[in-house]
Amino acid sequence: MTETALTVHQTARLPAGFPTAGHFRFAESPVPEPAPGTALVENLYWSVDPYHREMMDGDFELDAPLEGRTLGRVVDSRSPSLAEGQIVLHRQGWRTHAVVRPEEVRRIPSHPGVPLSAYLSVLGGTGLTAYVALTRIARLREGEDLFVSGAAGGVGTATGRFARLLGAGRLIGSTGTPGKAAYLRDHVGYDAAFDYRTGPVADLLAEAAPTGLDVFVDNVGGDHLGAAIGALRTRGRVVRVGTIGQYNTPEAPPVLFDHADVVEKSLRIEGFLVSDYQDAQEELYDFAVPHLRSGALAADETVIDGFERIVEAFLLMLRGGNTGKILVRAGS
Repeated sequence: MTETALTVHQTARLPAGFPTAGHFRFAESPVPEPAPGTALVENLYWSVDPYHREMMDGDFELDAPLEGRTLGRVVDSRSPSLAEGQIVLHRQGWRTHAVVRPEEVRRIPSHPGVPLSAYLSVLGGTGLTAYVALTRIARLREGEDLFVSGAAGGVGTATGRFARLLGAGRLIGSTGTPGKAAYLRDHVGYDAAFDYRTGPVADLLAEAAPTGLDVFVDNVGGDHLGAAIGALRTRGRVVRVGTIGQYNTPEAPPVLFDHADVVEKSLRIEGFLVSDYQDAQEELYDFAVPHLRSGALAADETVIDGFERIVEAFLLMLRGGNTGKILVRAGS
């Protein structure tokens, strides 16, 4: 274990637009000592997520380590319930080392044949978001047709793969490049995928789903949401996961759609926070782990090596430079 710990701090508020490397700084300090009842974790993988951009507007404390989902190994324990060598997930985020209490971590189970990174992607908060969206909120039924916006991101790829395993009918995704659209069709299981930059979303969606949709899982908002409401069939469902289309452009115009559709087609629009569904974590393991072991399910990941590149990875994700879940892995 190294003798120096690194943390990443936000240095200034960013009320609008894209952040830059200048909004962050790395800080060095000695590796902390665990107090009685705590344990020292050396971190192995870090998650950078779209919601971090939203939190930069005021939720993150300035000049303090940024929070976020992180996997690490207990290397020095002063707690009988945290064994040295144990892999844990915590939310202390963008730092190389963390001192944690037992109640602040989730112990990662041993599933032979499952890569550790999966516990931050398809088995982590990303996969749990997709699983809850389909099973708890949309209550997807076999044969139903599904549209996913932001389909090449972490939640979007997991949603597509889970929906296919759950027996969805026609599966349609939107993304920001032709290459990602091809990836969705060729590797993830989408029947159709389009680059939303090539024309009005409503027209592109009508071409991909000429007979309509049953479920829309929305990671983007904006014109995607308006187009999907118009395309939904009677008793269609909209699951609002995120609004990444507005994180860097808060001045974006409001969503336009025919509000009468919601009544006349008996539509349901529901958002959720995955933190309210931690009770579904074991259910997700039971569903996904056998498929991961059999090869029927893959974890779509973009992995950046080296904690010193975590800001680079975050900025890359905001610009759409990742396919699947973007993770940072500790250097060897």
